[in-house]
Amino acid sequence: MNPLLSLLQPYPFERLRQLFAGVTPSAAHRPISLGIGEPRHATPRFIQEALADGLAGLASYPSTAGEPRLREACAAWMQRRYGVAVDPATQVLPINGSREALFAFAQTVVDASRPGATVVCPNPFYQIYEGAALLAGATPYYAPSDPARNFAVDWDSVPEAVWQRTQLLFVCSPGNPTGAVMPLDEWDKLFALSDRHGFVIASDECYSEIYFRDEPPLGGLEAAARLGRTDYRNLMAFTSLSKRSNVPGLRSGFVAGDAKLIKAFLLYRTYHGSAMGPAVQAASIAAWNDETHVVDNRALYRQKFAEVTPLLAGVMDVALPDAGFYLWAKVPERLGLDDAAFAQALLAQYNVTVLPGSYLAREADGVNPGAQRVRMALVAETGECVEAAQRIVQFIQSHP
Repeated sequence: MNPLLSLLQPYPFERLRQLFAGVTPSAAHRPISLGIGEPRHATPRFIQEALADGLAGLASYPSTAGEPRLREACAAWMQRRYGVAVDPATQVLPINGSREALFAFAQTVVDASRPGATVVCPNPFYQIYEGAALLAGATPYYAPSDPARNFAVDWDSVPEAVWQRTQLLFVCSPGNPTGAVMPLDEWDKLFALSDRHGFVIASDECYSEIYFRDEPPLGGLEAAARLGRTDYRNLMAFTSLSKRSNVPGLRSGFVAGDAKLIKAFLLYRTYHGSAMGPAVQAASIAAWNDETHVVDNRALYRQKFAEVTPLLAGVMDVALPDAGFYLWAKVPERLGLDDAAFAQALLAQYNVTVLPGSYLAREADGVNPGAQRVRMALVAETGECVEAAQRIVQFIQSHP
């Protein structure tokens, strides 16, 4: 077996299962889970129909590069959404969801034979970044989030010696779990570091279409274009239909950016067997070409957050995020509970599941930046999310 597998830590939801192993949920309340970030709004009917109509293509092997019509739909969406131009033939590549692509991309760009190979990622973070780095033979470096800046990542805290060893930087904007969006000046800083040290930036943007203000979140390629970097050098953006179109089971997205990186990634994926099935391609084309369902979906999230956030803010340190569908709430100190104990007690007494923030971060310099926080995924219908919030309020208020 690959010895690097032994370096992988249990996934947060496996740790959650272990945490709850001895807990008996309250029988007086129906279960409500705010734990897993899985979209639960209805999949649009037209996407389902396009998927069914695409079944006629199952008799042929699909191309790893995807059908030209799909790449063109992705490029057209990038133009409409971000105002950037990408070549469908050389700067776009379909992927089977952002999760597998983020992992595979690290295997493509990391050269483990170079001394001190390092991958920088935010902290807290999406655990795929860490696993991708470890299995590529690199060492992860965890850049902490700053609570004083709505949990924006403190890139200035990364030592110059670490940047010198860095081969890949994972950026998540809007962030998971904090919802923070990177402004243009931070992109400018990271591009300058990339130019100086030669590392690649992987921009995870799968939450980009769920936001609460009038201005949509800035994308990585959009930032590059504004700064005159229209070749998108050493930059790859990852996006997905899962959250945007409520199709997590479709496993569909695309990457766009530096043509040299796309070429190398296509080669890797050809050997990896990562071609997207024809029915999924057909459904994806339909989804990327329609924006009405995205606007409707965003309105549902805005309603939920408008109702839930004020309820919880009355008893917890929590605020509306920049974007995404998570609340990143602080456990009240007066309860005398850490984030894991809070999650256990909440399940036992009110049958509501939340994810301990410490499970989404790593201790660095003696601090786990997720400690004493919990992540709440507001993915269920509004009424269910409001009921969960009301129970959390009751739970906190019932403790002197």
